[in-house]
Amino acid sequence: MTKWHEEGRLWEEDHGLMDEEQIAKCARADEGEPFPSPVPTRMVSNGEYMPVPQTEKQKRVESRIQELSEQASRKLGKDRRQFLKSSGGMAAALLAMNEVFGRFFDVDPIEMFEPEVYAQAGAPRDLFVFDDQLHFVRGTRGAVGMGLRSLSQGPSSGASGNPNNPKGLPDEQGNVWGVWNPALVGLPNTPDNFLIGQFIKDVYLDSQVTVGLLSNVTASVVSVDGQPNRPPRNAREAAAGEMLTAAQTAAGRNFINEISGSTRMLAHGLLYVGRGNLDFIQEQIEQNKPDSWKGYNISNAAKVDNDPMSPMRQWRHDDEEVAYPTFELIEKAYGAQRAQKPGFNNICVHKGLSTAQPVRPEIGHPGDLPKAARDWPNLNFITYHSCIQPPFFMYDALLEVRGGKLRNGVPDISWTTEYAILAAPFRNCYAEIGTTWASSIVTFPTLAAHIMGQLMKFMGPDRIVFGSDSVWYGSPQWQIDALWRFQIPEDMRKKYGYPELTQDAKRKILGLNSAKLYGMNTGGNLQERFKAVPADYAQRMPAELKKTLELPGFQSDNMSRIKEQYAALGAEPSHTRYGWIHL
Repeated sequence: MTKWHEEGRLWEEDHGLMDEEQIAKCARADEGEPFPSPVPTRMVSNGEYMPVPQTEKQKRVESRIQELSEQASRKLGKDRRQFLKSSGGMAAALLAMNEVFGRFFDVDPIEMFEPEVYAQAGAPRDLFVFDDQLHFVRGTRGAVGMGLRSLSQGPSSGASGNPNNPKGLPDEQGNVWGVWNPALVGLPNTPDNFLIGQFIKDVYLDSQVTVGLLSNVTASVVSVDGQPNRPPRNAREAAAGEMLTAAQTAAGRNFINEISGSTRMLAHGLLYVGRGNLDFIQEQIEQNKPDSWKGYNISNAAKVDNDPMSPMRQWRHDDEEVAYPTFELIEKAYGAQRAQKPGFNNICVHKGLSTAQPVRPEIGHPGDLPKAARDWPNLNFITYHSCIQPPFFMYDALLEVRGGKLRNGVPDISWTTEYAILAAPFRNCYAEIGTTWASSIVTFPTLAAHIMGQLMKFMGPDRIVFGSDSVWYGSPQWQIDALWRFQIPEDMRKKYGYPELTQDAKRKILGLNSAKLYGMNTGGNLQERFKAVPADYAQRMPAELKKTLELPGFQSDNMSRIKEQYAALGAEPSHTRYGWIHL
């Protein structure tokens, strides 16, 4: 077999892992797929694994799309292939999938014939969208996003296989490696995709995001002076391992707000906890002015003593000796910060997406939240990813749904079901759906319906917030559109007592809930209040910002990096003099 090499504009040998006997049973998807559906209706292998035959449900979807497209194209007087490339073709595909897999998407047959109706049924233009989990990285760490982009882009990413499905298990549609974001197909997967320039385009030019919250990640391991990776000893030393430092996060926020002339971006502070990190929290308050805080229980980000050589470790919300001193500092500072930073008391923590053992709050289990929420009623605890346990490929969670085990009358999905039940009594607990939504809505829509249904049932529509976890997965718009069109099937609602996902609930989840958490006015004309980011943003980026973000050609020199490492180690001047003095 051969594959197309775009840069060289030629066909070259395909170095796949299938043997000749397997290849003989296959055809190239670009040449042999019999029906050009807007969405895949059979597994497409990248050559790493033998694709399984088309499933019966996939055959039914394909057959129904053919029927609908044939009828619609005749009525419209156009070629069927042209119709399938239009919004009408996508409407036909959504209709067919609803018929076969269950009614997950709001779509009307008229949308096959009227592009304007299809557009109107999508996310409305006046929708306020607050994306509370966005990422870009500094120039020296650009490659860290390529694995997640491969996961969402599919085989055209050039990766050797689905990075989070090593066993080659099929998703709900029968695909081993489905495409989450069709707009990414065929595009290069390079480190440049995760820098500030592409971020601004993806978020503010190519999506309906009104306000974004720039997030970051506390470093769990560092390598100092070329030594093997180890836990950092303090927050300053950890900076070497961060994708984006606290100062860089603030700089990105400030630039976007400056060029737009309005508050289009907020920024997280890095939540390194423990008495040994209190000075770093205070430093961020004074220098970076964070809008809220982001931490990771699973990260080695807790400094429990003042020993400069002791390593940081994992932490839990309800640890009175480790987390509580940090919460106390943030709560005390909230009074002075509240007027300018209304969301300063929002404690956002990554939980879930973990296969680590044993199960405990330090790796993301929600058992530590009730006590912390009770002890700190003036802080809001926003749990990122809603505690979903499986990392990215949700096959195990789908098996749990199908297995029949119930918790409080609903399928027991690790650890999201338990989280929703534990957090339900506490009005200061909020569920965030970043990555959990992205990784389930396309590949496991039944699971997506159960997750949203359970969060709605136990916590209510006022305590769920939207995050896209982009730009790992490209522009957030596909996730916004999917949520706006999504609904929980009626039979599922009746069986498990899930509320209906109304348009009012969707508006709350997509933006209004976070707007309240961050004290934002969403009334009136959004375009007047939140001005557009200018298209010439790249030309407005000053050299100092490029240097701060370590963009290509603007990285700090070696001496600057050595100085940063020296300071991070907590070294103090010796005041030793060399030479002669007069006595």
